[in-house]
Amino acid sequence: MTMPFVDLGAQYRRLKPEIDAAIARVLARGDFILGQEVGELETRLARRAGVRHCLGVANGTDALLAVLMAWGIGPGDAVFLPGLTFTATAEVVAILGAEPVFVDVLAASAAIDPVDLEHRIARVTAAGRLRPRAVIAVDLYGLPVDYQVLSSLAERHGLYLLADAAQSFGASRDNRAVGSLAPVTATSFFPAKPFGCYGDGGAIFCDDDELFAVLKSIRSHGQGRAKYEVERIGLNSRLDTLQAAILLAKLEVFDAELMQRDAIARLYDEELAGVVTLPPRFESVTSAWAQYTIQCDDRDGLQTALREAGIPTAVYYPQPMHLQPGYLGFGEGAGTLPVAEALCRRVLSLPMHPDLAVDDLRRIGAAVRGYFGR
Repeated sequence: MTMPFVDLGAQYRRLKPEIDAAIARVLARGDFILGQEVGELETRLARRAGVRHCLGVANGTDALLAVLMAWGIGPGDAVFLPGLTFTATAEVVAILGAEPVFVDVLAASAAIDPVDLEHRIARVTAAGRLRPRAVIAVDLYGLPVDYQVLSSLAERHGLYLLADAAQSFGASRDNRAVGSLAPVTATSFFPAKPFGCYGDGGAIFCDDDELFAVLKSIRSHGQGRAKYEVERIGLNSRLDTLQAAILLAKLEVFDAELMQRDAIARLYDEELAGVVTLPPRFESVTSAWAQYTIQCDDRDGLQTALREAGIPTAVYYPQPMHLQPGYLGFGEGAGTLPVAEALCRRVLSLPMHPDLAVDDLRRIGAAVRGYFGR
């Protein structure tokens, strides 16, 4: 039997009365666009993150895009981001006519490498063709990067810093929640995320009142003080009220689910220690465990063996962004981001969700150990 990689059905069965009731309340009222649940969710998530503002938007990609629009990023600007990420991080830069500059990552955490970032900022500055404007850091697999180091670097070079926390909402660093670690944070509520809805959704977190006002305008077609006053070019990117209602129901159990994800990750550690390279752990840092991602040399062989045993896996990501066909015009070719390129050949994510049964986890562990003869 094949087990699910992410079991949204099991979660729904647990929360069915609460989710069904939340949806029914919206249907009864009919306030489908920016209804009361959207405002309630924004308030509660801002409080949870420890920031002044949270803005619900249509998806995580728009969350990134709206921030860059608010900063005026455009043609002639360079935006630095890790080469190992989902396309959304890079495409929002290209959509605005700016250029993504891909940076190598750290081997253990897959976080953007500050040393390589400094190097590439210097190269872009020296070349003079582009203006360095911003850095987008990515919390891959649910682990927040070291924003203290990146904030200092960005400030030193006069750059904006944006956290792409699509996979890390719910995590923390030094007792500060994701959402407050960077000046601005974007996240996603895609269904498979640790905190996901039943469609697309996203949010932006910040403390800046002026920036928040601009983002709120961008979210609704650049709307000004009156409904049909257009202050700026904007987006149609409002978080759906039904999705906000679902998220509010899930928020009640989110902390318990995060604890369960961490417990599952620790069981994986016990099962796989000494067999493969385990996900890193750092003092005073918690992960949202969006994925449990191991590393090994014979990744493709292991993935095939697990598939034949009915165990699903995923590779995040099989190719770094600078080698993707759509981005070849921005990168410098193979060999220029050696760590990111190597990780794409080594990483493999195993089933991870709060309803993963211990027996299934033991079965996965035995299959991995068996493949390596351990």
